[in-house]
Amino acid sequence: MSALEDARRVINETDAKMAQLFVARMEAAKVVAEYKKEHGLPILDAKREEEVINKNAQLIEDSVIREYYVNFLKGNIAVSRDYQERLLSGMKVAYCGTEGAFAHIATGKLFTTAQKVAFSDFESAYMSVVNGECDVAVLPIENSFNGEVGQVTDLMFSGALYINNIFELAVTQDLLVVPGATLADIKEVISHPQALGQCAEFLKAKGFLQHEYTNTALAAKKVAEMGDKSVAAIASAEAAELFGLEVLERNINSSRNNTTRFAVFSRAENVPKERERDIHTVILFAVRNEAGSLAKAIDVIGRYGFNMIALRSRPMREQSWQYYFYIEAEGNIHTEAGKKMMKELENYCVKLKSAGAFKKI
Repeated sequence: MSALEDARRVINETDAKMAQLFVARMEAAKVVAEYKKEHGLPILDAKREEEVINKNAQLIEDSVIREYYVNFLKGNIAVSRDYQERLLSGMKVAYCGTEGAFAHIATGKLFTTAQKVAFSDFESAYMSVVNGECDVAVLPIENSFNGEVGQVTDLMFSGALYINNIFELAVTQDLLVVPGATLADIKEVISHPQALGQCAEFLKAKGFLQHEYTNTALAAKKVAEMGDKSVAAIASAEAAELFGLEVLERNINSSRNNTTRFAVFSRAENVPKERERDIHTVILFAVRNEAGSLAKAIDVIGRYGFNMIALRSRPMREQSWQYYFYIEAEGNIHTEAGKKMMKELENYCVKLKSAGAFKKI
């Protein structure tokens, strides 16, 4: 047998082995996709992909071949990701709002191929996951300009779902008008109250009348239906494209750092491994009506190495003038330290729950 024939034989045998290994890899990718669907995790995990590539690249000693192997790995990962997207195409994701709203945009960025199911209020979207109608819900929990979304925080305190992922969406508010309208034509602007508040400086400077509307996307739809050049909407550029409007002024936010944090809620709790870094935990509790209970609870959290980055109080609906507390902290609740911390917190709390642990992206 010639050297050429021998080389071709090795290639053929290697390709046959690679076919079997490829099937095994795709089966494993399927298991990962099912886990991500159940826990509401995104398909793309750029940090994990980078770690896999860097680790496996070290197995190749020849620097020239290593370069090609890295490209081979990237191709494998891309194929696995496409396969997972296909598997998740039947996934149902709940959100509050309408097509073109920022919640719809965030949902699309997180779950590109999933079926997006709109609900008129936060509780309905949340409960659709509780009762199994949807797989996960994408709901806003905080805006950098307006602060927390109290209704969603209340659902976290009373509900049974877990946060398994957080996505930060940069919110750019634009002034949308019917085609051909100018600033001189505008007399009235309609939008969601938070959007109006985020653009207060611009609106005050222009002297426009302001009217509140259900949400930004519906405000854009209303302007399109009216066809009135004197009425504008504050909404996203996506809403303008969806409803055939023009963007007259871009980024009219008072703050140029306007970001909304969206949480992905699911029935299953994600359990990050102890060695994973950049893990955040959300804890909610109501303390006993005893002197120093809150101070002692906070001391426990710090003593176990959890660094609080948010501490907020909320009134308890069923008890007048009683409050519960929301804490987001750097640390993994599923470590031994986290478990001991939760056990000790029980001494000072009448209600205590973890709303989930997730990787800070």
